[in-house]
Amino acid sequence: MCGIYMTNIPCEKEKIRDKLEKINFRGPDNLGIEKINNISLGHLRLSIIDLNVRSNQPYNFKNYYITYNGEIYNFKSIREELISLGFSFETSSDTEVLIKGYSVWGKDLLEKLNGMFAFAIYDIEREEIFCARDRLGVKPFYYYWENGVFEICSQLSPLIEKKAKISEEAISIYLDYGYVPSPYSILENTYKLSPGNYMIIDLKKKTKTISKYWDLKSIETRDISYEQAKEELHELLKDAIKIRMQSDVPLGVFLSGGIDSSLVAAIASKLSEKPINTFTIGFEDPKYDESKIAQQFAEIIGSDHRNSICRVEDVLNMLPTLIKAYDEPFSDNSALPSLLLSSETKQYATVALSGDGGDESFLGYTHFDLLHKFNQIKIIPFFVRKILGRLPWHRLFKRRPETIKGMLGAKSSDDFSWNLFMRNDSLQKERKFLWEKYYNGYKIWAKSSIQRMADLNIKLWLENDSNVKVDRASMAFSLEVRSPFLDYRIVEFARTLPVKYRYDGKKRKKIIRDILSNYIPEEVFDQPKRGFIVPMDKWLTSELRQDVIEKLNDDFLKKIPNLNVAKFKNKMNLLLNGKYDYSHLVWRMYVLALWYKEYDSRS
Repeated sequence: MCGIYMTNIPCEKEKIRDKLEKINFRGPDNLGIEKINNISLGHLRLSIIDLNVRSNQPYNFKNYYITYNGEIYNFKSIREELISLGFSFETSSDTEVLIKGYSVWGKDLLEKLNGMFAFAIYDIEREEIFCARDRLGVKPFYYYWENGVFEICSQLSPLIEKKAKISEEAISIYLDYGYVPSPYSILENTYKLSPGNYMIIDLKKKTKTISKYWDLKSIETRDISYEQAKEELHELLKDAIKIRMQSDVPLGVFLSGGIDSSLVAAIASKLSEKPINTFTIGFEDPKYDESKIAQQFAEIIGSDHRNSICRVEDVLNMLPTLIKAYDEPFSDNSALPSLLLSSETKQYATVALSGDGGDESFLGYTHFDLLHKFNQIKIIPFFVRKILGRLPWHRLFKRRPETIKGMLGAKSSDDFSWNLFMRNDSLQKERKFLWEKYYNGYKIWAKSSIQRMADLNIKLWLENDSNVKVDRASMAFSLEVRSPFLDYRIVEFARTLPVKYRYDGKKRKKIIRDILSNYIPEEVFDQPKRGFIVPMDKWLTSELRQDVIEKLNDDFLKKIPNLNVAKFKNKMNLLLNGKYDYSHLVWRMYVLALWYKEYDSRS
């Protein structure tokens, strides 16, 4: 796991070194810089496979130079194919396989890769740069582009210059969603390469072209028995976990009290010749604590388990790290315990397997329950539901008004799904929808509304929230996280299964639960899921209250473009006065205020 850099901007190596030092946590084992013609390449290495200096980057083969971040899990089989074509190898790394594979197959190499990656290859003969990002956007890829001048990096902070301007469109999107989705970044003229895409920069013509090599696609549900589906999925999971256990450094597994991480840990323990290391963090408040359940699981699978109980101050002390490591404003508050878990795990391991991605493919989130309920009430004519939505149901159900209105006021299942990701509540003065064109594919890929919501979950939230959260939290402590459920084969396989195999209207992740019962008794794991959440509403009204009031003052709020200041202030007052839980909105704006302060200090 590493940090990449490439540019055609004339600059001294020392300046590139200074840029990369800002994100040296991504690769503290080596900082390499090469200058070839007018192209500068940089690389930060976190050594995982082939720890020898021979695998340091930038790496060269013939007329190709590469800077690469990630892991190619099937690199050994690709290596064997290249050997059969006459290639020999000087290292045992996936980097050498990647660059030599590109020399043979060019862009077609991407179809062969199973992994998480972001890389840029400079082809001296063709005078072009070839860049690619993995299918599901596990690894980040930022680039600056203006009139043929480019700069590429794994994170945004090295690209921030004094002349950089904040994108008002990106701010508007953040106000509603709490993150900045690709292909946007928070800065003008700086972008993210979207997942499953490759980019070619023609150095002679000073042009760039972006093409897609993978995406979700329209599906036909397979005619397959439940038992056969369970058997095939089990085998796929075992292989996905096995290839992710390749490491020349200590490896462990994140083990929460959840289904997905428990299955990953259980299978990994069977595949390992010695007890695996598992890691959990718990909380003092039992309402949010899953550590006791995780301890039960660890005892059953026989792992060497470590559990850390964290206090409120431990979590809140991570705030400065959150702002610096995430680069862009990012308001998923589960990033805070994710940072803590990574910091604890790094003391014993450099690689960790996780259960991330299971909820998306196997329908584990509570919003699938909400959609199921909406599908039952949408038989009521829309105009009737809209009238009903104006009634004060929220007082009866003790929910935020927007929640009830969102359910009753959605025109269709797809509208309901989309609105759910912004919690049915916009902070913008004027909403613009141009950016949503990048994510509208979910409307046509599947017949089932449940599957369409899952597809939107994968394309919008997984990449821009979940994957960002895990990457930045882990890399902030030089820890590599690998997620077997994000193996593209599993994502594609799950989408072909009947929805009822994964969610029957009552039980979510049904097929995953049934596989897990082979390892852990169902009566042990069939417990309420708490999720990796923190009591943000309590913190914002107690420990953070004064700082929130000071940071979110009128002067700050008025400088945020397109923010409906009066609406936000009303929501904040309702939270601070204990009326309704608008902690997600107040936290979102608080993070934005902290980000602005950090941005002003860097630019």
